[in-house]
Amino acid sequence: MRLNTPAQLPLPRGRNRALTLVLAAVLALLGGLLLAWPGRAGAAADPLISRGKPATASSAESSSLGARNAFDGDTATRWASAEGKDPQWIRVDLGATATISRVKLSWEAAYAKAYRVEVSQDGASWTTVAEEKAGNGGTDDWTALTGKGRYLRVHGTARATSYGYSLYEAEVYGTVDGGPPPGGAFTVVAAGDIAAQCTAADSGCAHPKTAALARQIDPKFYLTMGDNQYDDARISDFRAYYDKTWGAFKAKTRPVPGNHETYDPAGALAGYKAYFGNIAYPQGKSYYSYDEGNWHFIALDSNSFDQSAQIDWLKADLAANGKQCVAAYWHHPLYSSGGHGNDPVSKPVWKILYGAKADLVLNGHDHHYERFAPQDPDGKATADGIVEVVGGMGGAEPYPIEQVQPNSQKRISGQYGVLKLEFTDSGYGWTYVGTDGQVKDTSPKYGCH
Repeated sequence: MRLNTPAQLPLPRGRNRALTLVLAAVLALLGGLLLAWPGRAGAAADPLISRGKPATASSAESSSLGARNAFDGDTATRWASAEGKDPQWIRVDLGATATISRVKLSWEAAYAKAYRVEVSQDGASWTTVAEEKAGNGGTDDWTALTGKGRYLRVHGTARATSYGYSLYEAEVYGTVDGGPPPGGAFTVVAAGDIAAQCTAADSGCAHPKTAALARQIDPKFYLTMGDNQYDDARISDFRAYYDKTWGAFKAKTRPVPGNHETYDPAGALAGYKAYFGNIAYPQGKSYYSYDEGNWHFIALDSNSFDQSAQIDWLKADLAANGKQCVAAYWHHPLYSSGGHGNDPVSKPVWKILYGAKADLVLNGHDHHYERFAPQDPDGKATADGIVEVVGGMGGAEPYPIEQVQPNSQKRISGQYGVLKLEFTDSGYGWTYVGTDGQVKDTSPKYGCH
């Protein structure tokens, strides 16, 4: 443990000892005057400005040891870098330019022997505000700092052990100069199981109505939870049906495939990939991720959850995530009271997401609306669990409710509609809106883990 204030000098013997004591008294008086100076008094009382802010790191030992753990205020969690590698760093985005007066670091047993505390205005050019060359772990409390920037980085250059670098908490104190916070609130529309082989000329055709509703809401972007096009999802079908309705906002859509997209005679996902192109394959695969505000969104292909490539990618993606809030979506729900029922194919993915403190999962496949209380991968209700929502009423024929599952809080069958999701920097909620424009269900308000 180290308090990073000037070190005390040993007292000399004899006449010089008296002089030294006088000098110490003068220094103590000056110190008191400095603490009484308004600027210093304000700095001593500067608030914590890093709690819950987006964080990232050069590496993470596992998905459950990500960078955000060091800024969550929970000393039971921690960030840990990859083992045995120098240098490594962890960084927090304070959201706006800040004057930084203090940084407090709480090291795990794998601490840094040498490191720098750095600030940056642009995240590219860094200035050192404190440096440790002989660290001894515990708590390093750097006070009286004079740094200014939007980003703060702890840059480890030498490990004290053969492991990596690991911090329980990193706290940054100071004053934010102003400017807009990162992200802010935004709206997303989501639906699954959408384009049956019919058009607006057929009064019973539902996907033109859900598309009109979705467009009227005018969200930041759209999510689809698979089975975008029926029955075999050929490219000709996409062009004849989906493109005439939901295709109107294709450029703002972030889709995932369902099982019907695998039935294409031209090959699994052939029509899906041909229609959406880079929109569905932004990272070259049928699964991908992206950020919006303080949220990290993960789009997964549940047709291939049995393949290690996607699972390994998911673990790496979560380990690199710097956002506080995490939402994931795919086609097959782990929990459902509808005709298809519970589908265990996604249970391993749930375990990974739960370990990374993900917040929300969105699914389709069953053609009804349903929301669940927060629960763990084994179906046990828990406040730190994942909230699952089934939203498969985008246009395909409705399925009845068959067996109500534990933790199911609301179910609607037979009413076509879309999810209108409201995200903020620290939480979320949603409404289920019918094609008649009426709100059919309103969720509780949830905070991010």
